[in-house]
Amino acid sequence: MTEPAHPQPSTADQPPARRGAGRPARREYLVALLLGAAGAALVLIAVRQDWARVVTIEPRPLPATSVAVRGQDLVPAAGALGVAALAGLAAVIATRRLARRVVGGLLALFGVGIVLAASLPVTTAQVRAAAASAVPAGTGGAASTVDGGTSSGGTGVAGISLASHVMLAGAPWRWVVLLGGLAVLAAGLLAAWRGASWPVMSSRYDRPSRPAPGGAAARATDDTAALWESLSQGIDPTEPGPAGTGSGQQRD
Repeated sequence: MTEPAHPQPSTADQPPARRGAGRPARREYLVALLLGAAGAALVLIAVRQDWARVVTIEPRPLPATSVAVRGQDLVPAAGALGVAALAGLAAVIATRRLARRVVGGLLALFGVGIVLAASLPVTTAQVRAAAASAVPAGTGGAASTVDGGTSSGGTGVAGISLASHVMLAGAPWRWVVLLGGLAVLAAGLLAAWRGASWPVMSSRYDRPSRPAPGGAAARATDDTAALWESLSQGIDPTEPGPAGTGSGQQRD
């Protein structure tokens, strides 16, 4: 006597924990991408702000001159690593498994580099050199507008006097760069640790390495074989027939 078949449990009868097994991985994936993108954006925005200003008091009746210096001129490595972090996030989306973990490690290194670049002290000599490079060449002793301020010639290089006063006002933006670097670091570590289990891009547009069975190539081979078989039987394949390859009538 045969035993009664036991009904298979349906998808609705499965526990919610198994049905939602892929949700934590997708959530981690989105968190890492948003964290890395936000960190890189903070870095790029902060380094484009004014971090210092070089003020030169000219003898009367000449007005005081001022040259603004941006963070990009003082910590250029931070801005470059911020752009590299955005490229790393694009690579995280495009890769999978081991390659994604390697990209996550590189992304973490970018974050460490940003933090180190923003942590280094900025000297007055660096600010004066950056201000001198911002002054157009050949201005001489004439006043010119640079980044919203004016600069005039003096005893220094490129119109920046050695007796000028340097004012550092980029402390808040430095903390923003540090925060962005830490966010990029966290995103990279998360990708290196958990990236292998995250969703990957669809492969529907990938070129197949070999034709699938039953495809156009297989159909073309079958049509050619049927054509030669009809010719060997004396059937004209150019005449319409019920089979579509010949009339089905044999020549006399």
